[in-house]
Amino acid sequence: MQHVHWLGTGLSSIPGIRRLAESLEYFTVWNRTLEKAEASLSHVNKSNVKAKQFDSDDIISTIKPGDIIISQLPANKHFEIAKMCLDKNCHFASTSYLSEEIKNLDFYAKEKELTFINEVGLDPGIDHFFSHLLVKDLKEKNLKNISVIYQSYCGGFPATPNNFRYKFSWSPAGVIKALNNDAKFINNFKTNTVTPYKNISNISINNESYESYPNRDSTPYIKEYNFDKDWKIDEFVRGTLRLNGWKNAWSEIFNMLDKKSSNIDEQISKKSEELWKQNQYLENEEDRVVLYVKLIAKQNNKEVYKNSYFLDEKGSGENTAMGKLVSLTLSASIDLMLENKLKPGVQAAPHDKDAINYYFSILNQNNIKIKNNL
Repeated sequence: MQHVHWLGTGLSSIPGIRRLAESLEYFTVWNRTLEKAEASLSHVNKSNVKAKQFDSDDIISTIKPGDIIISQLPANKHFEIAKMCLDKNCHFASTSYLSEEIKNLDFYAKEKELTFINEVGLDPGIDHFFSHLLVKDLKEKNLKNISVIYQSYCGGFPATPNNFRYKFSWSPAGVIKALNNDAKFINNFKTNTVTPYKNISNISINNESYESYPNRDSTPYIKEYNFDKDWKIDEFVRGTLRLNGWKNAWSEIFNMLDKKSSNIDEQISKKSEELWKQNQYLENEEDRVVLYVKLIAKQNNKEVYKNSYFLDEKGSGENTAMGKLVSLTLSASIDLMLENKLKPGVQAAPHDKDAINYYFSILNQNNIKIKNNL
């Protein structure tokens, strides 16, 4: 019998852990703090559903060929876990972006008929599902000589806006540093590389105004989403949403990044501590996640296709919006792996419409509403 092991019980794990604990007979949650792992399983009483303190040697000696290992550890730990899975003939799942290191394991995973699935959370994850469906829909129209505009924006923020227009559920340092990393996207048929916080723009979604900026390198997803090679790409951007007023609220941080002082890391660390004290989520405070993906096609400058997907979710306590969307999606991947419905090899979120509909059904069972063609 396949055993599922979930490593890490951070805020974005609990709803998924609780769902799998109810449905699985063989399930172990490993966490550095044993009490947190035990708390995540407090709703079930099964002899082979248990919590254990995280210990690499113990994990290696416990897992068996064919087991599924879920890594909800920090991103820099995923490759180590994926390598362990390869050595022990286990399957691997993670919500994080696919790293080049893990991509390079594809041949070996296929050779051993192991599934290594990644990018099956919220963003990346649900945004991929929306994108695959939109691209398939446009392709079915068989339109010729078209240019396309693709936009994907996701953001998490407090449901009741604070003065800072943002709140943290983990160390702010990572958020600040990410603003300084290059972002690559296409606009007006040209590829642009910018610093995110220097490229903030306004966007209206479902009659609400937000601020947004491009995130990471969008361009590899043109291939990932199977864009037709004949489509001329006017715009292609994957970006981050923030509440209106965020740019002004964060101006002091942007100024700090602009100055590029020799002790910038020290400054970020100090600022991070300050922000964590002032702007962390309070216990049971409600958070909110908005995700919007849109695809438009034009023919001779006339719009001939427009479709979109949208969700706007709120939550609190153990069931934050972010936690639900990330971990319930991840848990649905485990269902598909157990049913052998995902192919072997290293991969991101599934393209297959039936698989995507299964993910949507799990979200729907948890009262998460997805709107199409907003």
